Amino acid sequence: MAVSGLIMLGYLLVHMYGNLKFFQGQDKFDGYLHETLPHMFYPYLPEGGALWIIRVLLLVALVVHVYCAANLWRRNKAAAGYVGGKRYHTTQNKTGVQRSYASFTMRWGGVILLLFIIGHVAQMMPNWLSPGGASDSKYDRVVNGFDLWWVVLLYSIGMIAVGFHLAHGFWSALTTLGQNHSTTRRGSRWTAISIGLATLITVGFLSVPFAVLFFGAGS
Repeated sequence: MAVSGLIMLGYLLVHMYGNLKFFQGQDKFDGYLHETLPHMFYPYLPEGGALWIIRVLLLVALVVHVYCAANLWRRNKAAAGYVGGKRYHTTQNKTGVQRSYASFTMRWGGVILLLFIIGHVAQMMPNWLSPGGASDSKYDRVVNGFDLWWVVLLYSIGMIAVGFHLAHGFWSALTTLGQNHSTTRRGSRWTAISIGLATLITVGFLSVPFAVLFFGAGS
C-alpha cells in the first residue's frame, strides 16, 4: 500500500508541474500536453507509448491501493472488536495517531477521491464530459470547465480530500517503509513534511481553477 501510494504521489507532483504550465499560456500548455508528453522517449518508444505505460502503471497502483485499503479496513474492524455488527465497548482505539482527523477520514476521503478521479478523467479526456463547452484544446476545456462555479466547488472538494489523504498517507508510508520512527504525529519532523507536501500539492492544483474563476485567467 505504501509503495502504490508513493507511485501515485510521484505522478501528482509531475501532474501539478504540467498543470502550472497553464499560466504560461495556451500555446505552452497545449504544446506540453499534445506534443511533449506523447513524444516522451521517442523514438525508443512509439508516439504515446510512454503515456500508456504510465497509465497502466497508475491503474495497477490504484487497484492495489484500493484493495490494500479495503483489506486493512476489514482487519482493523475485526481488531477493534466488531462481532455480529456491533463493537465491543473499548477505548483501545480512541487515542493516538489512528484517531487523528486525517486518519479517521481516510476511508471516506478515499471514496471521495475515487469519484473525483473518475470525474476528472472524464472531464479531461477528449470531450467525454465537457462542462462549459467541448474543445479539442485542453487549455480551452480547462477554461470552459473552471469558469463554472460548481465545477470549481467539486474540484476543490476533491483536492481538499487529496490534501487530507496525503497528509496522513505520506506519514504512514514512511512509517511502513521504516523511515519514520516517531510514535506520535505531534511535533514530528515527518508530520511537518507531510503537511507541507500535502499543502503544496493542494494549493498548486487549486491555483488554476481559482485563477480562471476569480481572476479571469485564460479569458
